[in-house]
Amino acid sequence: MPIWMQVVVRSVAALAVLFLMTRLLGKKQLSQLNFFHYIVGITIGEVAGFISLEIEGHFMHGVAAMLVWTLIPLAFEWLSMKSKHVRKWFDGEGTVLIKDGKVLEDNLKKAMFTSDELLEELRKKNAFRFADVEFAVLETDGKVSVMLTQENQPLTPKSLGLKMPNEQEPQTVIMDGEIMDEPLATAGLSRGWLAAELDKLGVAQENVYLAQVDGYGELTVDLYDDQIKTPMPSERAVLWATLRKCEADLELFSLATDDAKAKHSYERSVKTLKSIVKQVEPYLTR
Repeated sequence: MPIWMQVVVRSVAALAVLFLMTRLLGKKQLSQLNFFHYIVGITIGEVAGFISLEIEGHFMHGVAAMLVWTLIPLAFEWLSMKSKHVRKWFDGEGTVLIKDGKVLEDNLKKAMFTSDELLEELRKKNAFRFADVEFAVLETDGKVSVMLTQENQPLTPKSLGLKMPNEQEPQTVIMDGEIMDEPLATAGLSRGWLAAELDKLGVAQENVYLAQVDGYGELTVDLYDDQIKTPMPSERAVLWATLRKCEADLELFSLATDDAKAKHSYERSVKTLKSIVKQVEPYLTR
């Protein structure tokens, strides 16, 4: 067999073995790269490159080396799950860089972090002033986690005392112009409903690249032709506006009438409608 053919075969085989070893190590190797994972990844890659090009070397010797470098991290991972002390030694601990808006210079030096690097990491978290940061920690994977002070945190429905319904996963009902029956059934809808909604938007199924329906039954489409603008569904906005208009009309009727009985009836209706509006507001104004 020619040398170039041997290199090709060994490279393909090494790639297959490397892929299997990576899958064996799991997703943590990719998402949480600590010091040990970094060393293991480099070494396994070097061994894979070595057994690909070293024609005189025995292929299985390289595979055995890759297997050892895979099993050792797995053993440490298992021990880490069993022992907090092993986990602390193996993964390390986070380092507090900012506390109560104060930069901890000693911790910065221990982590070998410069002030420029700290400010850069803060900017990545949309914190352009260190005084706006309540707490910042250098995690074991080298990323900086940031918690802003209370007054600088974005508003959420919870902070405003609003209860929001659970968000349901949007279902892709059309992909590449083809109707997806399983997601459509998961959303509790039919092809007839989908056809009616497309008619409302004035688009044909074959012109739709992607279409999704959310948990509220609203359909959003993307067409093959990006120059064509499709109207966005507005049933909830229309219903919300109608309810508020009815509420305003009833209040106006209550103020305009001199009949005590009618005024009382209007006021009672306004109170009932306000209660309904408050209940449906999270669903209609999202």
